[in-house]
Amino acid sequence: MNVFRYVSDLGDLPSALGEAFELKGDRFKYHDRGCGKTLLLIFFNNSLRTRLSTQKAAMNLGMNVIVLDVNQGAWKLETERGVVMDGDKSEHLLEAVPVMAQYCDIIGVRTFARFESREADYGEEILNQFIRYSGRPVLSMESATVHPLQAFADLITIEQYRRKARPKVVLTWAPHPRALPQAVPNSFAEWMRAADVDLVVTHPEGYELDPRFVGDVRVEYDQMKAFEGADFVYAKNWSCPGVTCREDYGKVLSRDMAWTVDSRHMAVTNDAFFMHCLPVRRNMIVTDDVIEAPTSLVIPEAANREISATVVLKRMLETL
Repeated sequence: MNVFRYVSDLGDLPSALGEAFELKGDRFKYHDRGCGKTLLLIFFNNSLRTRLSTQKAAMNLGMNVIVLDVNQGAWKLETERGVVMDGDKSEHLLEAVPVMAQYCDIIGVRTFARFESREADYGEEILNQFIRYSGRPVLSMESATVHPLQAFADLITIEQYRRKARPKVVLTWAPHPRALPQAVPNSFAEWMRAADVDLVVTHPEGYELDPRFVGDVRVEYDQMKAFEGADFVYAKNWSCPGVTCREDYGKVLSRDMAWTVDSRHMAVTNDAFFMHCLPVRRNMIVTDDVIEAPTSLVIPEAANREISATVVLKRMLETL
């Protein structure tokens, strides 16, 4: 595996899930796989779970780890081709990427959507430069459009806690004070489509996700109706994806607090588990009583980030 962005990059999904549960039982089983290998983690944005879990995963496999915060202690990087570099950016990504590659065997990249251009964000300009010019295997630790390590951890969590063969999983939009990317909901929808679950997506009109990720999954604009009989509820805010109106891309179209996941919503579910990728805005995305309930999986879900990253890195190491 030379690139990890989409569920299809992982190969056989049941096999990967089996490997995940094997590693949950013994996280250091493949500690010798990464001996003498170096993982470079590059962060263009803030991170807590991704940084810690991916570092821990690499150490589980015996790898050396280098962490670079691009915005702290490094030259400011220009990412656009053809610009006259007479501003505050001293180095171009086109030189920086191959230089970084000299010091490592695998590269992890984290970068968010800029909301300046839908074409640029959905074209994954920054991530693709690492894939194109590094000559190293590259994994996305979240990019402008996808967050595959999170989605894989979400699926591991659902497999761990499911009570029936084919659970009903609801991905619900929830309000937030800021414009957020679609990376988490995009990947969640993509990975759930590949899994054996009944997925329903619910959101206000105007928040339709890109068809390349959501496919023909049922969209229900009545949130309470969508929640009926749900086994898992995954709450996440996202800004307008610009599918129906490109000019609205990245905008906040609604802050309707009626969409906050509370006990009234959860009462119509099948005693559903609550999920969120964290960090979460309490009493906007979800009320205190729901996130603190015994059916809240936000901590086990975060713990499984270590497992998803370990599986991915192990498979990348096996191709070196």
